[in-house]
Amino acid sequence: MIFQISIFTSITCFYAAYFIKQILLKKKGIRTNRLAKGRKPPKTAAIETALLTATYSIAALQYASVFFSTFMIPLSFPVSVQWAGIVLTGVGVLFFVFAITSMRDSWRAGVDETQKTAIVTKGIYKFSRNPAFAGFDMLYIGSALALPNVILLIAAVMGILLLHFQILEEEKYLPQAFGQEYLQYRSTTPRYFLFF
Repeated sequence: MIFQISIFTSITCFYAAYFIKQILLKKKGIRTNRLAKGRKPPKTAAIETALLTATYSIAALQYASVFFSTFMIPLSFPVSVQWAGIVLTGVGVLFFVFAITSMRDSWRAGVDETQKTAIVTKGIYKFSRNPAFAGFDMLYIGSALALPNVILLIAAVMGILLLHFQILEEEKYLPQAFGQEYLQYRSTTPRYFLFF
């Protein structure tokens, strides 16, 4: 029961932070969710559409796993692995909250050439170029470890792959948007964290 309560609390905090940030920026006239919106190259549009669908689906699966994990082809992980999942999920929430806080009004989801933002290299962005995505990754892996079932584990792996593909698409756009400043930042800051 402790795993279910912990994961329920973590994912609720994570998604609440996501939607609260989105609402606060919307009040300022900033449209943050740019996934699969506007004119984009077909590959970018396809990745963003898949990521948007996966993001909402994984959230639903995480909540379903809290209450119905036994019906989702359960796996047997050692308790130590489940505790590691709880810790990883909590760290993922912190990464995400620090990321969206550091981004201030520049936070966006998806490539959008129509909105001008500032490059952010301070706060948690000194250590990771993509801490919000790293937060999602940790949330997905952690919840799949803490509430082990086949469906959530497969969804987590697919979500992480789609997030990676999204990062690669954004990395094509960022040099055009921020020029040498981004190239310098990219050369000194890891894509995810530490050496990754």
